[in-house]
Amino acid sequence: MTSTLTENVRKTVLENGLIVLTKEVHTAPVVTVQVWYKIGSRNEEPGVNGIAHQLEHMMFKGTKNRPIQFGRLFSALGSDSNAFTSYDQTAYYGTVERSKLKALLVLEADRMQNSQIEPEQLASEKRVVISELQGYENSPEYRLNRAVMQGMFPNHAYGLPVGGMKADVEKFELEQVEKYYRDFYTPDNAVLVIVGDFQTANTLEMVKEVFGELANRQEARFISPSFPSLPSNHSPLSSPIILREPGVGRLLQAVYPLPDVNQPDVPALDVMDYILTEGRNSRLYQALVESGLAREVTASVTSLREFGWYEVFVTAASKQDLKKIDSTLNSAIANVAKKGVTLEEVERAKTQLTADVILSNRDITSQGMQLGHDETTADDYRYTDRYLAAVRLVKPTDVVAVINKYLTKEARTVGFFEPTHKQTTEVGHKPDLTQTTENFSAVAPVLVTEVVKYLPNVDLVRDGLLAVVGQASGGEDIAQTLPQQFQFDNGLRLLMLSDRSTPTVTLSGYIQAGTEFDSNEQAGLAAFVAENLLSGTKTKDALTIAKTLAERGASLDFHAYPEGVQIEGDSLAPDLPILIEILADVLKNSTFPVKELELHRQQTLIDLQIELDEPSEVARRIFVQSIYPQKHPLNTFPTEKSLQRIKRQDLIDFKAKYYRPDTMVLVIVGDFEVESVRSLIESKFADWEVSGQPPTLKYPTVSLPEKIVSVNRVLADKAQAVTYIGHPSINRYNPRFYAVLLVNQILGGDTLSSRLGTEVRDRQGLSYGIYSYFLVGKNAGTFLIEMQTSPEDSIKAIASTRQILQQIHHQGVTELEVETAKCTLIGNYNVSLANSEELTDTILMNEVYGLDRVELHSFTQKIQQVTLEEVNQAARELIHPDKIVVVSVGPVVLAKQSI
Repeated sequence: MTSTLTENVRKTVLENGLIVLTKEVHTAPVVTVQVWYKIGSRNEEPGVNGIAHQLEHMMFKGTKNRPIQFGRLFSALGSDSNAFTSYDQTAYYGTVERSKLKALLVLEADRMQNSQIEPEQLASEKRVVISELQGYENSPEYRLNRAVMQGMFPNHAYGLPVGGMKADVEKFELEQVEKYYRDFYTPDNAVLVIVGDFQTANTLEMVKEVFGELANRQEARFISPSFPSLPSNHSPLSSPIILREPGVGRLLQAVYPLPDVNQPDVPALDVMDYILTEGRNSRLYQALVESGLAREVTASVTSLREFGWYEVFVTAASKQDLKKIDSTLNSAIANVAKKGVTLEEVERAKTQLTADVILSNRDITSQGMQLGHDETTADDYRYTDRYLAAVRLVKPTDVVAVINKYLTKEARTVGFFEPTHKQTTEVGHKPDLTQTTENFSAVAPVLVTEVVKYLPNVDLVRDGLLAVVGQASGGEDIAQTLPQQFQFDNGLRLLMLSDRSTPTVTLSGYIQAGTEFDSNEQAGLAAFVAENLLSGTKTKDALTIAKTLAERGASLDFHAYPEGVQIEGDSLAPDLPILIEILADVLKNSTFPVKELELHRQQTLIDLQIELDEPSEVARRIFVQSIYPQKHPLNTFPTEKSLQRIKRQDLIDFKAKYYRPDTMVLVIVGDFEVESVRSLIESKFADWEVSGQPPTLKYPTVSLPEKIVSVNRVLADKAQAVTYIGHPSINRYNPRFYAVLLVNQILGGDTLSSRLGTEVRDRQGLSYGIYSYFLVGKNAGTFLIEMQTSPEDSIKAIASTRQILQQIHHQGVTELEVETAKCTLIGNYNVSLANSEELTDTILMNEVYGLDRVELHSFTQKIQQVTLEEVNQAARELIHPDKIVVVSVGPVVLAKQSI
C-alpha cells in the first residue's frame, strides 16, 4: 500500500521567495487555492497572545484596492472559503469551479500585499474574537487543556492558547497588528498551494503574473525563543493541576513531551497511539472504558516545528475517582512497556494509520491542506510520503522503545477537572421584542453593486482553463455522471457510482427507523438501537467486529436522526466486501448483548449530562420543544428517566419492527466494478425478508406562534450566550423550496456575506457566528437563526436580527442579491460534488426524498430559473418576524433587561 499524495506535485519558487506547490487532479472541474503563512501562535509571547489569530480575522476586512469584506467576494464566486490559525501557521483556503482560479489568485495576492486595517474595524473584530474565545471558555475540556498546556510549556509559546487570551486581545493596538502583518505576510514567508483541474504551465504563468511583482518588506521578524531540547527546559509538575469549577463530568488530561516533526521517532509514536487508543481493541480503551472506569478515552500525537506532545484525554464514568483512573492509566502504559506489543497489533495499527491518511486525502481541498501543512511544518511537501514509508518499517520493539523513552510518569503534566455544583434558571415569556429601547440605525440592504465592482474578472478563455477534464487520467468528470440504480425483490434500493480517482470507497445508507418513532416514555430508544448494532451478532461479538474493521482501516457507523437512521462507512477499495459483509450481518443478526447495552447506557447518561451543560444543545432542545407541541414526533428528547426505562427486549422489538429492507437505501461511490458489487449486495441481503407494509407516521399540522415567544435559560458558569430564533416552516416537497434557498443565502447563509453577517457580525461585531437555515425534511421543516454572542451583546444582536427579518419580509431583496446568491449556491453545490462523501450523501438524500436521479445535475438549473418575484414571495410567506420563538441560553438573565 503506497501513497501517491505527492507523485504529481511540482514545486516552484518565484524570485521573491514565494513557494508554489501545484498538483493536477482532473476528477472534477474544481480547484483549490490555499495560501499558508509561516506564522502562528508559536510566534507570540505573553501580552500579545492571539495576535496571529486576530490578524487572520482582519485579513477578511478588505484592502486598499478592494475596501470590501472579502467574504462577500468569495461568496459571490461560489467559493468554499475559510481560514484558520494554528501553532506554526495561518492558512487561507478556497475551493471553486475551475474557471474562477485566477479570481482567487488575484484576491489572495491583493490581501497579501494591500490589506488595510482600520481602527473601527479592529475594534469591531476584537469583539468578534472575544466572542469566539468565550465560546471556547464554555467548555471544561478547553479550560483544562489550557491549564495543562501552560503547566507543560510555561516558557514557550506552545503553552499559550492558539486563539489567544481575552485580556491580551482587549489590549491589541492598531500598530501591533499592522506590524505583524508587515513582518509576516510576505511572499518569502508564504506557500501557495493549487490543487485541482488546471494545466500546470498556464497556471504557473498566471501565478507569476499575479504574485511575481509582490515585494518582500525589510522588517525584522520576531522569532520565538529557541529551545535546544525540551527536557532541559521543562520541569514537570509533581502533582496534578486541579480545576474545581462549575461544569459536568470529571475529566483527566495527561500530556507527555515529544520531539519535533522531523525526528525519526514520530512514526513509531503514531503507531503507539493507535495501539493505545484507536478502537475498542486498543489497550487504554480496554483498561479504562471496558472496565467501566471511563466514558471515553482519546489521544493524539502532535508533531510541530520545534517539538511536540502526546495528549491523553479521559472522560470519567459516573462516580468514578480521577485518582483511580490516573493510577489505572499509568499501570496500563507501564504494562505495555513491560510486556510489549504483538506483531498483530503493530500491523493493524500501521494499516489503520495508512488507511486514515489515504481516506482523508480523497478531495482536492484535503490534498492541498496536507501539502501546505507539510511544507510549513516540516519544510518538505513530501513529508507525508516519507512518513508513511517510515510507518511501514515500524516494529514492535520500536513501539516499546518510544513508550519507555517518552511516556514516563516523571515527564508528563496531568490535570484533573472536578466539577462543582451548578444551578440553572429558566425564565419564561418575556416582553415582546418590539418593545426595545435600543436606538439602532436602519440596516441598509447589502450593496451588491459593490461586490460586482470589486470582483475579479472570470474569463474562461483568457485564463486558459478550458477542456482539461480527464487529460491526465483519461477519466471523465465523476460529478457529471448519474448513479446506476437497482431495486431488489425485498425492496432494498441500491445506487452506485464508480469513481476510480482514488483507491477508496464511500458507503452511505438510510433506514426509516429514526427518533420520530420514539415515545416520550422511552425517548432515546431509536438511538440505542442504531448505536448498538455493532455490539454483537449471532456469530460475532463486539470486539471481533471492531477488530475486523480495524485490521483494514475501515469504518462503519450508525446515527439516528428524526426521520431515519443514517449509515456511514468508508474503506480502501479492496476491503469493500468486508465492509458490506459486516453491514449485512449487523443489520440482520444483531443481538444487543446485555453487557454491551448496559455499558452503552452508562456512557449515554454521561453524554446527556454533558449535553445539558452545553448552551447550544440546551438552546436547541428548548427551541424545538417551544415550536413543536407535546406528542409531536420532533418534540421528543431523551431524559435520564427515559433512558433508564429502555430494556434489551425493547431494542429487539424496535429493530424487528422498523429495520426493513423496503425502507432502506444504500449508496456506494468509489473504486469498484458495478456488477460485482451489485451481485455481492444481492447475495448478502437477499435473505432479509419483510412482512406487511412498513410503519407509517403522520405528522400533525403545526401553527406559527401567535406572537413572539421568548425563553431564557441561565447557565451561570458559561462565558458565551447562544440564541436560537425561528418558527416552523416548509418541508422538502414544497414548491417554494428552491426560492427559499435563495432567501436563506441572502439572509444568513454565510456568516460574512449575508445580511445578518454583514450587519450583526461584520459591522457591529456582536457575534462570532450567525447563520440562518431552512431545515427541511420529508414531513416537516424549521426556519431558524443561530448566533453566539457575548452576554452583554445578546439583546442588541437579537434586536438587530429581528430588524433584518422585518426588512426582508416587508421590502424583499434585490435582483443583484438574487443573482449573487445564485452564483454562490451553484458554485458551492458544484464544489460539493467533487467531495466523495458529500456526493454520496447528496445521491442518498435525493433517493430518500423520492426525487428523480437527474436532480443531482438539474438542481443548479432549478436554482437558476427562480425569479426575483418568487424569492420575494417566499420571503413574505415564509419569514414571520412577529411570530417567532427566541431562546437564549447563557450566563445572564435577559428578562431583567429591556428588550
